[in-house]
Amino acid sequence: QVQLVESGGGLVQAGGSLRLSCTTSENILSVSIMGWYRQAPGKQREVVAEMNVGERKTYADFVKGRFTISRNNAENTLYLEMNNLKPEDTAVYYCNSKVTPFSNLGPWGQGTQVTVSS
Repeated sequence: QVQLVESGGGLVQAGGSLRLSCTTSENILSVSIMGWYRQAPGKQREVVAEMNVGERKTYADFVKGRFTISRNNAENTLYLEMNNLKPEDTAVYYCNSKVTPFSNLGPWGQGTQVTVSS
């Protein structure tokens, strides 16, 4: 079973930046749809950004122009560059993968906490 480990979260002021990393235990980045998801307190988990095998990227409207998803296949690492952070971006951020757009996502890891102060 593939293990996903998120890191890079922290406390940042509004307008600041963070880069999240997701390291995978197997080389799945080039054969899976990879994505970042987040869950704020009291809210459902939501999609932040996804990238398919051909590196086509999709973003939630609330992060367009501020967040960038990327990957390094050689290092088995998925990234999320987050700029101009807002207090409403405060959440636990998770990475995950799926084989097709209609597949279920895999097991969730522990995520990484992002807290944006106003």
